[in-house]
Amino acid sequence: MEGLGFRLRGEANLAVMTAEVVKSSAIEGQVLDARQVRSSLARRLGIDAGGMIQASRAVEGVVEMMIDATRKYSDPLSEERLFAWHAALFPTGRSGMRKIAVGSWRTADAGPMQVVSGPLGREKVHFEAPKAARVPNEMQAFLEWFNAAPRTDPVIKAAMAHFWFVTIHPFEDGNGRIARAIADMALARADGAADRFYTMSGQIEAERRDYYEVLEKSQKGALDLTAWLTWFIECLGHSLDRAGGTLSAVFFKTRVWQHVGNLRVNERQRTVLNRLLDGFDGYLTTSKYAKLAHCSSDTALRDIQELLDGGLLLRNPGKGRSVSYRIAESATLPTSP
Repeated sequence: MEGLGFRLRGEANLAVMTAEVVKSSAIEGQVLDARQVRSSLARRLGIDAGGMIQASRAVEGVVEMMIDATRKYSDPLSEERLFAWHAALFPTGRSGMRKIAVGSWRTADAGPMQVVSGPLGREKVHFEAPKAARVPNEMQAFLEWFNAAPRTDPVIKAAMAHFWFVTIHPFEDGNGRIARAIADMALARADGAADRFYTMSGQIEAERRDYYEVLEKSQKGALDLTAWLTWFIECLGHSLDRAGGTLSAVFFKTRVWQHVGNLRVNERQRTVLNRLLDGFDGYLTTSKYAKLAHCSSDTALRDIQELLDGGLLLRNPGKGRSVSYRIAESATLPTSP
């Protein structure tokens, strides 16, 4: 990545961090709008992503936490910093319909922190966190350990930090997302770089069932972390293997814009191409183009024909109202002169 230039590295970092934020929330069952996440990240990273949209407070909060964790990875992790992350995750002071204590450790009033499954009356308790009275001392010990110079491999420390934070479970909610942010912060320290070119949360989400199973077994056992550390390192390896797929999409997008530079492409066409490249449900039609570009159907049809002639769009099989288009594949994209 170092040999690809600043702009391309920025685009790759934006794509990976977008996936990291979206997938970390998805693990907890929260669905974030990827376009809002990308827009919020681009604005904070100073990247011109094109067609940026307004992000919700929920999106802004989780993006703020991730930016702080990875861009300021060398700064000490403190109680105040964790409280700020927690407050950013819950700007309304509520988790769903439930009011929670925000920006502070959980208290006994919140009741026992349990991971439970099963029907009412036949619940299975997978894990119960330490009592609230123990949290301040446990977190003080955790922060002193995390900020100290590593006495073991920094990747191992990232795995241990994730495990211990989620096991202490210091907040009423949001512990999983904050634990993964802490792990990302530790991995950035291990890499010695803020830029992200692989997404650990994306891989954890793909292996979600195994993630929870190994966590539960390690938390219920004699606190031998071998199984958890092994799983974490293997998961990290899988995320590195998958990084090529994310980066290949960035390379293709760069090829498209390089080709666009050789054509006369208007602002409407740029807007639609951006949407197609950033992820688009289904195929493009004339009516969809007109809606995206805020133009008439006739203008949309002319714009589409120009993109077809330029080799940027391909027409799918079909006639009449079923006519649709897709972005050109890498193999069919014209070679720039």
